[in-house]
Amino acid sequence: MPELPEVQALAEWLTAACAGRVLERVDVLSIQALKTVDPPVQALTGRAVSGVSRHGKFLDLATDDGPHLVVHLARAGWVHRRESFPARPPSRRGPLALRLVLDDGSGFDLTEQGTTKRLAAHVVTDPQQVPGIARLGVDALAVTPEELTALAAGARQRLKTFLTDQTVLAGIGNAYSDEILHTARLSPYALAASLDAEQLARLHAAVRHELAGALEQLRAAPAGGLKSEKKAGLAVHGRAGESCPVCGDTVRSVNFADSSLQYCPTCQTGGRVLADRRLSRLLK
Repeated sequence: MPELPEVQALAEWLTAACAGRVLERVDVLSIQALKTVDPPVQALTGRAVSGVSRHGKFLDLATDDGPHLVVHLARAGWVHRRESFPARPPSRRGPLALRLVLDDGSGFDLTEQGTTKRLAAHVVTDPQQVPGIARLGVDALAVTPEELTALAAGARQRLKTFLTDQTVLAGIGNAYSDEILHTARLSPYALAASLDAEQLARLHAAVRHELAGALEQLRAAPAGGLKSEKKAGLAVHGRAGESCPVCGDTVRSVNFADSSLQYCPTCQTGGRVLADRRLSRLLK
């Protein structure tokens, strides 16, 4: 799933690509992707794009004196730049969810791979009308040490859950939470409320280091290469069985029904290997 660094890089790239352009047409190819009916999607056409910003993991395309197109790319969504489009209407089958055509003939395709369709588009007069945005907590890239301390003090959550709860910290997902906890040398199973001052300081520094560092790296990559660039920069996430780049121990994985986490036992859990819940169930 695209997380804060990729979504921010996409927002900046889209802002530059749309500068001075007018939305000529918005085609909805997957009706289930459009979550709103008022204003109608046609209200976007003929309006200049004033910029694209980010709210957590949401992209927000704003138009001059008009509605916003807010998109959540979900797990398998992405944005593709098109210099031009074929004359024939696009197929409503396949991964294409929305097509945005600009007044110079260029534009963007929003696609979602796989059979589970969760990409969501909202046409609203105010981004806060999108339920997911209204519920967002503090932006993870802007959270202060004091805010993080206060949030953790009241959280009866394991750190992995704490970091990925969008109502607490907005923008962190599965991949960067693994990276943050590895950098902070903290167990994903530690309770957020149990951290002492030194551990909280490490956690805040890791949040800043991982997100800001990833964003800087992704800003230098072309939009089409953001996914591969992200993967190349990860130390433990998605690298189960490989060597930890810090200590050389084997990166381990804990698997759940529809997700997993990766960690280094030496760096994060005092050498203790966490139980793989999925494997434990199979052995019962």
